[in-house]
Amino acid sequence: MERVSPLFVIPLWADLLAVGVGALQGAMFAAQFRDRRLDWLGVAIIGIVVGFGGGLLRDLLLNVQLAPLQSNWYLAVATGAALLGMLLERVLSKLSRIITALDALTIGLFGAIGTTKALSLGLPPVAAVFVGVLAAVGGSILRDVLLNLPIALMHVGSLYALAAAGGAFAIALLLEVDVPVFIAAAVGVVLTFAIRILSVLFGWSLPEQRAITRLPKLPVVHLPLRRRQSATVEAQRGRVVTTATGVIHLQSTTAAIPVVDADNEPVRVRRRSPIPGASRARR
Repeated sequence: MERVSPLFVIPLWADLLAVGVGALQGAMFAAQFRDRRLDWLGVAIIGIVVGFGGGLLRDLLLNVQLAPLQSNWYLAVATGAALLGMLLERVLSKLSRIITALDALTIGLFGAIGTTKALSLGLPPVAAVFVGVLAAVGGSILRDVLLNLPIALMHVGSLYALAAAGGAFAIALLLEVDVPVFIAAAVGVVLTFAIRILSVLFGWSLPEQRAITRLPKLPVVHLPLRRRQSATVEAQRGRVVTTATGVIHLQSTTAAIPVVDADNEPVRVRRRSPIPGASRARR
């Protein structure tokens, strides 16, 4: 019988805090695009999508009840945080470091919940890691889609999805060796948080896509020299004679050919020459 991993559960207040931070960041991001002329409802929708969009995608993939819709608090907290982020965008932008740290903690928590939930439903570790990463970054993907922007996740920038993948992979690996779920989830959250914060501080990013323009040269193999062949073989190959009119390649056809008469007696010997018109009888 296949072993089923237990589910990592966080308190409701921690889950609501993660949803609120996501909604706050989504509204602050949307408020920068004033040319889009978003109204309050539009900002609230962006905040809600970023707040628990990853959780919705996670539950849709796992074909279970949508967890953010099982309580009245999720929608209220996401809407309030989105409107707060819109109104206090200039003030909160000065606290970008604190918000970045909270966001790193949020993607770690969402990734841990998504990974353990997928494992508890019997998914293999690789698929569970994918679900965990999607739960962590799904909100930002939906945000860019709604705002008709290039998906930031797919462009060169600080490590976001890779941080979530590192944490989710660590959780799946630790659970495979029977580490308690709370310890495994804590390690995954800390690892995700560390990778995300370090990438922001030091500007780490994946290299930009490129094609191989020059193939490496293959090593030259020096074959051993052939032994000097016999004089008979060299004679058969012929030789080259340089004349005033050019270069003449002499072939090995200068063998003496006897000429006989009707009585089958040799009369004279004629030598064949490779030069046209140069053959003559030798008396």
